Amino acid sequence: MPMYQPSGRRRDGGVMYDVGGDGGHVLDLETAVKDGILGGGGGVVCGSGVAEKFDLKKMIEELESIDVPSVFICPISLEPMQDPVTICTGQTYERSNIVKWFSMGHFTCPTTMQELWDDSITPNKTLYQLIYSWFSQKYLVMKKRSEDVQGRVLEVLETLKKVKGQARIQALKELRQVVSVHASAKKTVTDNGGIGLISSLLGPFTSHAVGSEVIGILVSLSLDLESKSNLLQPAKISLMVDMLNEGSNETKINCTKLIEILMEGKDFESDIVSSLSLLVGLLRLVKDKRHPNGILAGLTLLKTICLHELVQNSVVSIGAVPQLVELLPNLNPECLELALYILEVLSTLQVGRLALKDCPNTIPNVVKLLMRVSESCTQLALAILSAVCKLAPEECASIAVEAGLAAKLLLVIQSGCNPVLKQRAAELLKLCSLNYTATIFISKCKLTRTIQ
Repeated sequence: MPMYQPSGRRRDGGVMYDVGGDGGHVLDLETAVKDGILGGGGGVVCGSGVAEKFDLKKMIEELESIDVPSVFICPISLEPMQDPVTICTGQTYERSNIVKWFSMGHFTCPTTMQELWDDSITPNKTLYQLIYSWFSQKYLVMKKRSEDVQGRVLEVLETLKKVKGQARIQALKELRQVVSVHASAKKTVTDNGGIGLISSLLGPFTSHAVGSEVIGILVSLSLDLESKSNLLQPAKISLMVDMLNEGSNETKINCTKLIEILMEGKDFESDIVSSLSLLVGLLRLVKDKRHPNGILAGLTLLKTICLHELVQNSVVSIGAVPQLVELLPNLNPECLELALYILEVLSTLQVGRLALKDCPNTIPNVVKLLMRVSESCTQLALAILSAVCKLAPEECASIAVEAGLAAKLLLVIQSGCNPVLKQRAAELLKLCSLNYTATIFISKCKLTRTIQ
């Protein structure tokens, strides 16, 4: 909605209104009535000649995203008026807003701050009719467009039943474009068996050109359990994994998102995502610095996969630990928490702890994250550091202290973090101190005499 701009232009004493929405169509009320813009007193004549009555409140809500002429906007709420009333200064407001203004003890005009000589309010019926007519016309256009979209979707769905090759690709491209723009198109696809039809196009012999369009459509739709079960067929999953490894960046992201959606189903089995090809494809997506948009999608799916214990060893075996560790310094907070969560899960495995220990940047990179991003990130970082230091205390504790861990742990202990986090920090601090004399450890912590 636009900011309120008082209409100061007058002609022969009459207020002039901009009803075009773009500042280019200005007219006074008399001209608006004469030209039929007011719609004949609240009804809208449809093609059949029968007046159809619309609810103004509903129209305003459904047309919320369009630009509204400023004269329709209440200066108090900056929202379109549904019941405009005029006060003695000639300014018009939404009835409920000006009544509330008066009830607060104000006896001035909210726009001009001019003292009022009369507190009566008069319904502005002409402006109401203009508002109603303007919204009605826009609403009818929106309804017709929606009906046109539904018809086109049904047409494309019928086409997909008949065509193959390049014609099928073009039909899918058109459907994908319509579905991405219009919510009504998504509903039409779902209500008319479109999900099953589109899903049936995925199979062992489906080209990547067709597959990428199909997945681009499916990822934007709401899939029920039956649809998910159908898409979890091995041949379909195999095609998604192939495209995750070989498709365009957009296709890789869409495949990742669709597999993530499918994993939410109750019938999901972990062996479906245990293939090394899927895990390798995800890691490539996550570490591809040319396309940062894929990092969040990749880490989100990798986190979900790591919840299945049978897959965790495979994640470690493909070298995920050192690759994620190297990514830590450059991730945004959302991606960083996902990466730390994955590393924390893998640190519960013996092979995961060994991989963390053998990566030279694990301790320095993780120590830097303590008390830096969020409490949850600090908690995950502490869990990772504890796992590594307990695995090889003599070797890792000294590296951690040299990286500044002791001072960071003291900050955690003195902070307002939860007690469990403070206790874990205290235990790790004690572990790190075992390899040092008191004097040396105090110097490593860079403590003041008061804290000592």
